[in-house]
Amino acid sequence: MASYAANIVDHLKRLIDFRGRESRADFWPFALSIIGLSFVAIAAAMIGPMTDAMRRMQEFARTHPDQATVTSGPGHYSIQIEGHHPELMPDFGSMIGGMSVITVVVVALLAAAVTRRLPDRGWAGFWALVPVALLTSGLLLMPKVMAGDPPEMRLFFLLFFNNLLYIASLAGLIALLVGGSVQGPNKFGEQPA
Repeated sequence: MASYAANIVDHLKRLIDFRGRESRADFWPFALSIIGLSFVAIAAAMIGPMTDAMRRMQEFARTHPDQATVTSGPGHYSIQIEGHHPELMPDFGSMIGGMSVITVVVVALLAAAVTRRLPDRGWAGFWALVPVALLTSGLLLMPKVMAGDPPEMRLFFLLFFNNLLYIASLAGLIALLVGGSVQGPNKFGEQPA
């Protein structure tokens, strides 16, 4: 456990050190910790808007029983509302804003480690920018897509295509990060111990 904690502390000290190489054994404990914490943070960011939307739906069901059907029982609870009521939807703007902040923090925390890990595999660190660019464009497009009622389909398909490219580039990056080290020195430096 001490080596795990030392690994995390070492990575936090090297947040702006983009030089050299980093082994798979040093990279993954830190990366998986950051990714795991990001899932917890995203869930926490969604709880408020989702709880507020549920409260508004429950209030609507109480005040308009002719337009709402509430079903509950062991292990389930649902509200079906007739008609179009966008005011009952969760605040997607705050959810997207929260997820954007969390994403920026995660990218900032992982940037240097990823940039050191790629040279250990023989790849230049700038290859990590491909998914970051697609992620950024997706985060910038999402509010524009969600702003329309109904959403503009051209922007929706552009966002969909962007997200497909993002997933493909992220999968490729993960495949590079998972692989073994190039043995011995390479053009990026000595092999990590």
